[in-house]
Amino acid sequence: MRVWSRLLDLIDGHGRAAMVTVAATRGSTPREAGARLIVRPDGGFTGTIGGGMLEWRAIAVAQAALARPAPRKAELRNFVLGPDMGQCCGGQVELLFEVLERSDRVAVAALAEREAAGFFTTAGRISENGVVRTAGPIERRPGSAFLAGDVIAEGFGDDHRRILLFGAGHVGRALVMALAPLPFSVTWADPRPDAFPAHIPANTTIGRLGDPAETFAAAVDGSFVLVMTHSHQLDLALVYGALAGDRFPYVGLIGSKSKRARFEKRLAAAGIPATRIGDLVCPIGIAGIESKLPAAIAAATVAQLVMRDEALRLSSADSAAAEPRLRGGRNG
Repeated sequence: MRVWSRLLDLIDGHGRAAMVTVAATRGSTPREAGARLIVRPDGGFTGTIGGGMLEWRAIAVAQAALARPAPRKAELRNFVLGPDMGQCCGGQVELLFEVLERSDRVAVAALAEREAAGFFTTAGRISENGVVRTAGPIERRPGSAFLAGDVIAEGFGDDHRRILLFGAGHVGRALVMALAPLPFSVTWADPRPDAFPAHIPANTTIGRLGDPAETFAAAVDGSFVLVMTHSHQLDLALVYGALAGDRFPYVGLIGSKSKRARFEKRLAAAGIPATRIGDLVCPIGIAGIESKLPAAIAAATVAQLVMRDEALRLSSADSAAAEPRLRGGRNG
């Protein structure tokens, strides 16, 4: 969610809006630090800090603040989920409540412009007059937050993993729809210009597939690659191009174990190192889902992509391992 763009729209349309941020967590909590909720004066909201009683209470607090003629512009509140909320998580959540008004429009517009340009970090000091955010000296991830006293460091904007998806058949279409609400940027290619559906999700761009070598040369390092075209010969060329370097940490090929065996022999004969061939994911998707329905294959594959993306981000972020961040459970 582009929070500053949303806040700017609400300030223009309603005069003010509130943002609730999970500033810090302790123990098991429904969402991580950095989760955000934006509340309108009428109580409508966008985003989530985990649902349940905590979210209901947060919306009520934000709506009450918005109703005051001269509200505090920023306030930290601590919630103990067991005694205070009756939630079984048992952890604690520190929430930052902010009220943004027309007087804040210039600052919000500047942050919205930075957000539209991509990922950026901020550090801000919290006071009852608001949070003044400047360029952040602490490395953050998108949607993250770290609270130290009255200073909050945050990451905003998009730093989505890029996915190169080759093939616009039934599974390709199901995958694009399953990826639509998730933090991925999809480039969808097929040599058949009439293969794509009429409506494409906002996080997807389409293109006609040309020379695989040129396609991969222009790709961003760290992209995930998924191959599922109508042609096994084209599949082989794409897999070869993706594995030839060491730039793409996930290369997935739709198919059976027998298809994998055939491809392994041909890739080895073409000079691809055994270690890279071993990295090939085929069949795709998490284990335990046997259905061959396109939507089921897409669900299993998207789960695998999310798991791989999270694992790579955790392993590559040295600061994440060092930071005193308290992580809660998956569900509240």
